[in-house]
Amino acid sequence: MSNLNIKVEAQRATLTLTRPELRNAFNDEVIAELTQAFTELGAREDVRAIVLAAEGPAFCAGADLNWMRRMADYDREQNLADAARLAEMLRVIHHCPKPVVARVQGDVYAGGMGLVACCDIALSIDSAHYCLSETRLGLVPATISPYVMRAMGPRAAQRYCLSAERFDAAEALRIGFVHEVVPADQLDERIDAVAQALIHASPAAVRACKRLLQDVAQREIDAALIAQTVEAIADIRSSTEGREGVQSFLQKRQPAWLA
Repeated sequence: MSNLNIKVEAQRATLTLTRPELRNAFNDEVIAELTQAFTELGAREDVRAIVLAAEGPAFCAGADLNWMRRMADYDREQNLADAARLAEMLRVIHHCPKPVVARVQGDVYAGGMGLVACCDIALSIDSAHYCLSETRLGLVPATISPYVMRAMGPRAAQRYCLSAERFDAAEALRIGFVHEVVPADQLDERIDAVAQALIHASPAAVRACKRLLQDVAQREIDAALIAQTVEAIADIRSSTEGREGVQSFLQKRQPAWLA
């Protein structure tokens, strides 16, 4: 893929955006490549964790300017089709059956915020800056808003989506948009530790847990939700990996998925 580099090693896939001269901004081509890559990696048995990374000083600056110039001449039907492709990319990343870790090595703007928000875990360098800049351009962060809202919460989203203010990594951590902030020279060490933790967990349990968390997020705690959680734990306990995990714990040995 011309805009991405994909490396799979020791059950970890690292998918790297390789457009540093364009601040890793995306266009229709990048969107298609990311959609395909996450679809394929999500289906691979030899992949247990995916790291989304980028080259250069920016993680992702949102939409490519040349792509935006083309979109300026689109009619409504073309805009609908274009937005649908972007929305599908975000959905595929968010619902990828493998856990996804964002390695944020630089600034994140506009649509790039959606990429980070779609990941399950986000680690950032302390010098990165963040911005939901759409209203400054007369636009709204529409397709990324469901993911951004879940990642930073509705109150913080109201401020930063409306004001288009730039904020730093410390603020991103405070509002919960990223999980950890570290100096640049410690980023890869922390990414390795998180990826290794994910790889050591039961693949079936991680997949089921990710699906469970997405299902119960922001839902009312009612009889239907409680019944769903009861079924979820019963299903995983009676599964092959569930039985193996409990037995290996009781027998003080490594589970079969680490063999």
